[in-house]
Order: sequence, then structure tokens, then C-alpha cells
Amino acid sequence: MKIALITGVSRKEGIGFETARQLGLKNYKVVIAARQLGKASALCSELILLGIDADAVEMDLTDEASVGAASKQLEAKYGRIDVLINNAAVMLHSTATIAGKDLAELSQELETNITGTWRVTQYILPLLIKSDHGRIVNISSTMGSITEPGWGLLDYSRGPIPAYSITKLALNGLTIKMAKEFKDHHILVNAVCPGFTATYPEMEEMGARPVRESVEGVVWAATLEDDGPTGEFFRDKKAVAW
Repeated sequence: MKIALITGVSRKEGIGFETARQLGLKNYKVVIAARQLGKASALCSELILLGIDADAVEMDLTDEASVGAASKQLEAKYGRIDVLINNAAVMLHSTATIAGKDLAELSQELETNITGTWRVTQYILPLLIKSDHGRIVNISSTMGSITEPGWGLLDYSRGPIPAYSITKLALNGLTIKMAKEFKDHHILVNAVCPGFTATYPEMEEMGARPVRESVEGVVWAATLEDDGPTGEFFRDKKAVAW
């Protein structure tokens, strides 16, 4: 049985939980991670009720001791990880401009979305190397694309969201570097944009699509064949321009 670790799973309505559900139904062992173990454990129980083999682990991406402890726990219990899905991220005061952005908030977003993702990958990499078919999926956004119409950095039609956009631009770049560096370990690394997703009820009225639909591309990237793409950016299983 393949083992998938998914970070940032603290809400049933979120992308992380639905990713765990869909992978679990494909007979993956899913380990969901969150800063608060109680939240992850409660969601783990719901997955188990669906007949899914699930586990929960406490992991705060911004705390090296927490990530280190979680990786040791996973190594002791499972010995390897086949899929790492870097899902955890924050977006604070999304309408803030460059001039008006609170830099303490900016630091928090960078620490979670970039440094945190990098930190988790460093600690989980030895477990991925032990897999015969390691996969890393970085949950990104077309806000991190330069040219994407409506959402990209050159198109401000949806309003300025500079900090989050820059973190996702950096994540896309990090994906390329991971893919190149981990190639010799046969680990495929891709970034995936789930699209505009209704992770909160009011978002449906804004035209966001159901979480189940958005997650299909994430699951696809997590279950790629060994000759699949690496170092690319996808939405709905189709390549997106950086």
C-alpha cells in the first residue's frame, strides 16, 4: 500500500481533506498533518468511517522541532513515504497593496508558504527516497503565474494580491529546482493549481467550483506513472504557463 502525507489538513471543507479522501478511496494510506493534532485526529476518524486507512500527525510547518518530530514519528511507523502533498498555506489580508502591506504578515506568509514547504520537504525527503516511486505535489495557484489571464501577475483585474502571488511564484520556481535535484532519486515533482474552489460556503456565490472537482488534478499528479512529467505546473491535468 502506498503512503501519502498531506500537510495543512484541518478543515473538512478544505482541499487537503478532499485530497486525502480521494487518495484513500484509491487504496492509499493517507496521513494528514495539521498544527493542532486534535483537528487532524477528528478528520482522520471521519476518513476511517469511510473505510479509508488513515492516520494523523501533528506538524507545524513554521516550527522546525515540530516538523522534525513528525518526520521521526513517520519513519518509525512506516519507514517510507510515497507521496508528499505540500498543501499548507496562508493568505492574509488578500487585498493589501505593496505600499500598504503589513510586513509582519508578509513574513508569516513567506515562512509558511515557502520556508515551511521547503522545511517539510527537507525532512520528508529521506523517506521519499526509500520509495520506489516518490511523488511531490506542491499546491500552487495561477496567481503565481506571470501570464495567466485574470489571475496572473500581469493581470490585476481581480485586484492586487501581491504577497500571496509572490509566494506562489516562488513555489513554482521551487518546484522546478526540486524536480531537477530529486530526479536521480526518481521522484516526480509538480505544482498544481486547484482553481477557484469553494472551500467556504460564500465562495460558491462567487463562482467557485466544488472541492471534489478541484482536487481531481491534485490526485492525478500524486498518482502519475513513473514516466510522467516533472518540474511542471498544472491545472485540471493540463500544463499552465508559468
